[in-house]
Amino acid sequence: MDISGRLDRLRRQFYNHHLEALLVAKPENRFYLSGFTGSAGWLLITMDKAWLVTDFRYAEQASSECVCYNVVQARNKLSEKLAEIAVQAGIKNLGFERGFWSVESHQELVDNLGEIKLVPVSGLVEHLRMVKDSHEVGLISDAAALADEAFAHIINILRPGLKEIEIAAELEYFLRRNGATGRAFETIVASGTRSSLPHGVASEKVLAPGDLVVLDFGAVYKGYHSDITRTVVIGEVDNQKRQLYRLVLEAQTAALEAIQPGMVCSEVDKIARDIIDGGGYGDRFGHGLGHGVGLCIHELPRLAMSDSTPLQPGMVVTVEPGVYLPGWGGIRIEDLVVVTAQGVQVLTTATKELLIV
Repeated sequence: MDISGRLDRLRRQFYNHHLEALLVAKPENRFYLSGFTGSAGWLLITMDKAWLVTDFRYAEQASSECVCYNVVQARNKLSEKLAEIAVQAGIKNLGFERGFWSVESHQELVDNLGEIKLVPVSGLVEHLRMVKDSHEVGLISDAAALADEAFAHIINILRPGLKEIEIAAELEYFLRRNGATGRAFETIVASGTRSSLPHGVASEKVLAPGDLVVLDFGAVYKGYHSDITRTVVIGEVDNQKRQLYRLVLEAQTAALEAIQPGMVCSEVDKIARDIIDGGGYGDRFGHGLGHGVGLCIHELPRLAMSDSTPLQPGMVVTVEPGVYLPGWGGIRIEDLVVVTAQGVQVLTTATKELLIV
């Protein structure tokens, strides 16, 4: 983890935002910039110095994890110790993550910082996190491999009579048993007519013959997330299910083959969207084609009509078109990929053949 390099890249952004220093408290950003894995700690970063303010519980841990930082233990509130350091450092303008702080917490900062001006900033660290280094890509790939293994495991278990929540529990148990530190998000198992719910988290519904089953889940491995969706059929499949599955797979394949560095995110979304629209289901594909994945399950950039970000090597995104028909069901197919200098590397290896289990 190149903390020094990340701090250098962050500091180069200070001038554009008229900052002397930045306060970082969002857990994912804090870990990215320091390597600190505790739950209580704030980073104070200036052009030439960096502090981590924490409490007694994490002081020893922080000293071993955060070699690029001056670790300071607060005896009372973190905000009081932060203000003390900021005043001693002569800071006049202090940036803070505007989307993270509650009104109450922000007021506490204002009360303690006195005449130091708080400057709200958005996405400063998140934009740095968009492009992953080789170490990060390796960890995401490991998380994706765990999800692939979990899918292979669950396919051998699926059968009529199982509840969706039983399937979700087995997936999550398998992931933890095989090295994951947690689930990437609340596991989605949506069967039958419930499969038309894009975020249909597992319920008490029992699987029945003929059900479409959407499985959307992921692993967390050493802080990094994975994300996979596969749709299978229980027992028997009709022509409508086969045709719609082929359409969604065609849209996903076309998008995957088109991805290149420099391509705008919205252009990738349009490729898949046009195919589904041409099949007559454009109004039933209501979400973006994909999203960034890393320390969070949803990160920048977004493969969506509204995102004009050019793709760069090192960006890790999902590609997940879907069609959802209320009262009938839905189909989604999702892979996790990394943009390369040549195009794209697909990290998800689980079969995309329509499986009948």
